[in-house]
Amino acid sequence: MAKPQLVILANRDPEEGLAALASREEFIRQLAGSNTAPERAGDDILYGPGIRLELAPEQDPITQVLLTIDDEDIGWMTMMRLAKKFDWKLLDPSTGRELVPR
Repeated sequence: MAKPQLVILANRDPEEGLAALASREEFIRQLAGSNTAPERAGDDILYGPGIRLELAPEQDPITQVLLTIDDEDIGWMTMMRLAKKFDWKLLDPSTGRELVPR
């Protein structure tokens, strides 16, 4: 069975193109405070409780992130908590539906 995947986007209208979530350095620093980080400095994949976040190589600022739920028991709670904390909009690429946790 395929693992659920969502695209993380900024929850605001962009002036042009996709709105930035944060600079790459700031994005990684913010998530480190929520137990989500790369295995090694410079890696493009961040791991958190039940989730995996994939950054586009060398993208700065970060405009979108692919989120994979690796463990459904805790991954959904982690994803919702982070989305609320950082005011993310989540897009389901298979349906086109958007979710904005409140």
